[in-house]
Amino acid sequence: MAIDSLHGAPLPPLDELMGAARVVSIPTRTRFRGISVREAVIFDAPHGPAEFSPFTEYAFGESSRWLAAAIEFGWGETPAARRDTVDVNATVPAVSAGSVADVLARFPGCRTAKVKVAERGQSLADDVARVRSVRAAMGADARVRVDANGGWSVDEAFSALTALAEFDLDYAEQPCATVPELADLRARLARAGIPMRIAADESVRKAEDPLAVARAGAADLIVVKAQPLGGIAPALAIIEEAQLPVIVSSALDTSVGISMGLHLAAALPDGALAGACGLGTVALLDGDVVADRLLPEGGALRVRRPALDAGALERYRPTPDRERWWQERVSRCHAALTEAG
Repeated sequence: MAIDSLHGAPLPPLDELMGAARVVSIPTRTRFRGISVREAVIFDAPHGPAEFSPFTEYAFGESSRWLAAAIEFGWGETPAARRDTVDVNATVPAVSAGSVADVLARFPGCRTAKVKVAERGQSLADDVARVRSVRAAMGADARVRVDANGGWSVDEAFSALTALAEFDLDYAEQPCATVPELADLRARLARAGIPMRIAADESVRKAEDPLAVARAGAADLIVVKAQPLGGIAPALAIIEEAQLPVIVSSALDTSVGISMGLHLAAALPDGALAGACGLGTVALLDGDVVADRLLPEGGALRVRRPALDAGALERYRPTPDRERWWQERVSRCHAALTEAG
C-alpha cells in the first residue's frame, strides 16, 4: 500500500522528487568523519529547500528515513518556533593540538566546544592533547564535550574518560557502541567517583528502538538529529517520550539540513535543551548551497530558512556518475517509503 502522508506531508511522486532534486559535492575544510567531500541531494521543494544526505555507507532502509525527513521539511509544515535563536557549539575534528586554534576561530562567540576523540589510527595521547588545547584556548568557564562515535570498548572508555576528567568535561557523547556498554560504563564511572555525564547519539538515531537507551538508564541526555530520525515530528515524539535533556545536532549538513535542525531546536519546550546545540558545522564546509550561510554569530544561529543559490548549486555539481548514484539512491529510498506504507 502506498504511503498517504509522512507526518502530515504527502509522499510526492518520484518524478516530482527528481524534478526538484539537485546533487551537490562540497569539500570540507578538514577531514571529518573520514571524509573530505560532503555529498547531498538538495530539493527545491514547495515549502522551502530540503536536504537528503545520508552518508554513503548507509543502507537503503536506514537512508529512507533521511528521505522521509526531507519530504516532511520540504512538502509538509514546520512546527511553530518557541525561540528566535539557538546557541551552538564549536565542533573540533580529530585535528592535531596545534590546529585547534584555527578550528575554533571558525566559531565566533561559541562558549561550548565538542571535540572528536577515538579517531581510528590515533592514540589516547592525541585525544588528551587535543582536549587540553581546546580547554586552554577557551578558558575555564567554557563547556568542553567529547564525542567518540562509539569508538571505545567499556575498558577503553573508562581509561580515556578517567584521563580526560581533569578537563571538567560537560559530557562524553556515545563513548561506546551499545546500550548495555553505555549502562556499564556509566555505572563504573559513578562507582569510581568520576563525575561524567553520558550522552547517547548513535544509540538513538541508528537504533531500531531509539527509546531503549532511556529505558535502560544508560545516558544522562540524548543527542537528536532530525534527518536520521525521519524528520522534525518523529524527533519531537522521541524527545517527549524519552524525558531526558536533549542536544539537537547535525550530520555535517549544508545550511539546508542545518535549517531543519534549527527548526527542531526552536520548537522544543523551554527547559528541554541541555545546552548549546551541534548545529554550527557549516563552518567545517568549504562551500554551501545558499548565500545566507548558517554560520555562528555570537555563539548562536538565528532561526531561518535561507533561499537556494542557483550559482552555488551549479558550482558544486558533482560528476555525472555521482549524480546518477544519488538519483538511484533517491529512487530506491522512495520505493522503500512506498512499500513501508
